[in-house]
Amino acid sequence: MTVQNFAVFETALGACGIIWNARAIAGVQLPDANEAATRARIARRHPGAQEAGAPPHVQGAIDGIVALLNGEPHDFGDVALDFGNASDFNRKVYDIALTIPPGRTMTYGEIAERLGDKLLARDVGTALGQNPIPIIMPCHRVLAAGGKSGGFSGAGGVVTKLRLLSIEGAQPNGPTLFERLPLQARRR
Repeated sequence: MTVQNFAVFETALGACGIIWNARAIAGVQLPDANEAATRARIARRHPGAQEAGAPPHVQGAIDGIVALLNGEPHDFGDVALDFGNASDFNRKVYDIALTIPPGRTMTYGEIAERLGDKLLARDVGTALGQNPIPIIMPCHRVLAAGGKSGGFSGAGGVVTKLRLLSIEGAQPNGPTLFERLPLQARRR
């Protein structure tokens, strides 16, 4: 069994948690009813994980989550992820979802098509509902057909998903956040 550590940190939505091992981030826990409930959920999902101070690469991910939930765009493309015991199918879904840049979306059906069978759309939704690393693995960027929100298994459900999409500037068939910024802001 891989040794895991976790940290709990405050965000605009409440106390979140992050779980990591020696290689990568292994989980993100969105806020529960309170900090104690967030810690309890971490203990259930990651038994044996020990609370610890975040090393620099984990602190960078924490800072990004805090910024995003504060309304500031953040790209997690450089964060190493460990999906643990996820099935091969789920890993393929996550690999595709990880290619969706901030400010853009895909549908469950589009991911299913990339997997080779549009009829897998419901299975794609199930895989995303099992995503152990929400926000960093951007399952919130995947919508139902016709630009409908679809589900979101994180705390706050679809409201949280829509808030994340709003922060990132994702509007189906509309400009991205980065396209709306003046050129100077894009160069930062």
